[in-house]
Amino acid sequence: MKLLRILLKVLAGLLIAIFLFLAVSLAPVDDTPYQQTDYYQQTKQRLTQLNPTVTGKYPIRAGWASANLTPAYTTPTGGYGVRRGKHWETVADSIYVRAIVLDNGTTKAAIVSADLLIIPPTVTEQLKKRLPEVGLHWDKVFMGAIHSHNSIGGWAPGVVGRLFSGEYDEMIVDHITNTILKAIASAQQNIAPVAVGFGQVMAGSLLYNRLNEGNPVDGWFRMLMLQKTTGELALLCTYAGHSTTLDAVQDYKYLSRDYPGVLVDTLAKKTGSFTVFMSGAVGSTGPKAEGETGLDRKQSYALDLASVVLPAIPQITTKPDSTLGIATLPLGLREPNARVLGNWRIRPWLFHDVYGDFPSDLKALRIGNTILVSTPCDFSGELLPEFNAIVKEKQVNLMITSFNGGYVGYITPDAYYNQEAYETQTMNWFGPYNGAYFVEMMKGLIAKM
Repeated sequence: MKLLRILLKVLAGLLIAIFLFLAVSLAPVDDTPYQQTDYYQQTKQRLTQLNPTVTGKYPIRAGWASANLTPAYTTPTGGYGVRRGKHWETVADSIYVRAIVLDNGTTKAAIVSADLLIIPPTVTEQLKKRLPEVGLHWDKVFMGAIHSHNSIGGWAPGVVGRLFSGEYDEMIVDHITNTILKAIASAQQNIAPVAVGFGQVMAGSLLYNRLNEGNPVDGWFRMLMLQKTTGELALLCTYAGHSTTLDAVQDYKYLSRDYPGVLVDTLAKKTGSFTVFMSGAVGSTGPKAEGETGLDRKQSYALDLASVVLPAIPQITTKPDSTLGIATLPLGLREPNARVLGNWRIRPWLFHDVYGDFPSDLKALRIGNTILVSTPCDFSGELLPEFNAIVKEKQVNLMITSFNGGYVGYITPDAYYNQEAYETQTMNWFGPYNGAYFVEMMKGLIAKM
């Protein structure tokens, strides 16, 4: 009986401890309409204070360069799921940072794409301090990534960081930052006048909607062309296919750019251009890739996509243009609402403890008649029709990208908030109504540009 009383006391103590932990760790989801929140009002006020694009003193000048990001040592693989913690063993294809620097005498800006899963917030924090080394500041840099799930990891601290990219190593953060600065510095060494053009081609048949099969996806392959008087070309390309042709279980051992690597190399070889790729509105969009192995799928998918894209490139016309502007909008967010059970979420202190607390921005860059908007997330292609009216009204071309240096999970249409899916449950971190909120602020940025 004495033993039984002891066991009952221990059990009661455990139950009390569990109850107290849940009480301080969980809370109901906050479903306050976003227009009624302080973060919305603050972000809207910041938007009104942004300066519009100013015509330059002379037509746009541009320079471009790449820097090899492949480390001399193996690292964890950055790519979620079963890859986490496992080191890649073989360099299937080297990874790079590519940079384009633009200047019109009034505005100087840089475009940077890295062959990474995302632009890590830890790298962003370093860049904010070190970009003056190359004559720039964070608000003048437009960032993006190819979203390869087989690139280097080790760049995110905390529990969630280990799930994303394996064991944290500050040396890797330093390496990425140094390589970005190197690419920007090199690009500034060959700046010359350029003509600007835009083209797009439909490649939706190579994509599927992995959240809602049969629903539309953003199938456009978009291209911004810069051409020097010498004939040198640069192509900035965006597309909404997730870089997941390699198998998570079988192919974690490869360091690879996935299909964007083969695509970039193919376009560069066929056109003689400096080719840059950025993930577009990839949220919920997967590639229809075929092949017996991941390496086969990577190769065949990229070549199928290239066969669609290459005929469209000669149709792009360019002309000199002095219009260049960039705007950074610090993005207020609802406090974390990462759900764990039904309508219950973990409290903000616990979320920040396991993930971190990093600021995020929306960015817009206007080059001639094309506006690029970058987001700190996997942005859903199903939201792009929301921009049709303003694009038509302003008579501009629009390119939307993901992974700009912050990361807030997936942003999907609000109608899907309660749908049981990876994109809408596991990876929705900041509560309801973010689809409408992001769209409203992005439209505001477009109008400003």
